[in-house]
Amino acid sequence: MKFSEYMNQWLYGENGYYMTYKSIGKDGDFYTAVSSSKFFGGTIANHIIRLVDEGFLAKDGTVCEIGAHHGYFLADIVEFIYTLRPELLKTLDFVIIERYDSLKDFQINYFQESFGDVVKLTHYKSLKELKCNNAFFVANEIFDAFPCELYYKGKCARVERHEIIFDIDDSFTEEKTKKYYKDRGEIAIGYEEFAKDMAASCKKFEFMSFDYGEMSARPDFSIRVYAKHNVIPFFDEKINRAELFANSDITYDVTFEHVKDAFVSAGVEFVELKAQMVALVNMGILELLEILKEKADENIYKQELEKVKMLIMPDFLGERFKMIRFRQNLI
Repeated sequence: MKFSEYMNQWLYGENGYYMTYKSIGKDGDFYTAVSSSKFFGGTIANHIIRLVDEGFLAKDGTVCEIGAHHGYFLADIVEFIYTLRPELLKTLDFVIIERYDSLKDFQINYFQESFGDVVKLTHYKSLKELKCNNAFFVANEIFDAFPCELYYKGKCARVERHEIIFDIDDSFTEEKTKKYYKDRGEIAIGYEEFAKDMAASCKKFEFMSFDYGEMSARPDFSIRVYAKHNVIPFFDEKINRAELFANSDITYDVTFEHVKDAFVSAGVEFVELKAQMVALVNMGILELLEILKEKADENIYKQELEKVKMLIMPDFLGERFKMIRFRQNLI
């Protein structure tokens, strides 16, 4: 099978890694920014409120997370909207795009435990099902979870019994490698369809996503496996792919130029690409901390301050963890 099919089975097959609930954080395979601090979601909430104040997002607009996993991120956003602008909870629609029933059930239960009947949460299995006039879309580490093809000097990879063999000709992959000046590495499959689906789902929206990568393509392979907080290069001589298959996360660096081109081709405006730490500071994470300092116990403030430092210090995720933002306005 082609490598993209192999990766799709690894992550999303019947017994794939994401088919059932997976823990993230201390007890899981990896950390994300969401699992580090509630102020990540709080900063997005602050940005949403600014969009409302600017008139870009209507008070009865949709706030939608794509690929929510636990639902913690969107719940943090809701919690901070309640703290900063509680009346918006009565008017905004909150939506999660989630194709797996097991994760959907977990998210519903978590929201019910957290907010009771105060917040209405709607689920869709895909963007194709969602139709709205005005929305804010957000995703965390979604683009590196798209299946990819592996390319090496003119050939794409196939997989036999977990062995990687480069001997397939593929016109789409070859076109992308030429466009992004790669003779080896990963070419994501599905960005184009995803961008078209979002453009068709909503007339006026802003989309913000956080991922690890660079605007330009890396000149080598970045694909790797995360297992119990260990990072294993996919081409490590000692790797046991059969053992890791479907039992661990597999990912790669995002080529943001590919993401940008997919959305621009779909008619969506590219706004900016920034380092996560710069984006969070610009969206007011430090101001939120000042509010906490004024209203909370000093020990709580210090605990949250240390967590936020992990989000914005260059030596944590570094300059290569990025925020990318797009807008469409057809109204």
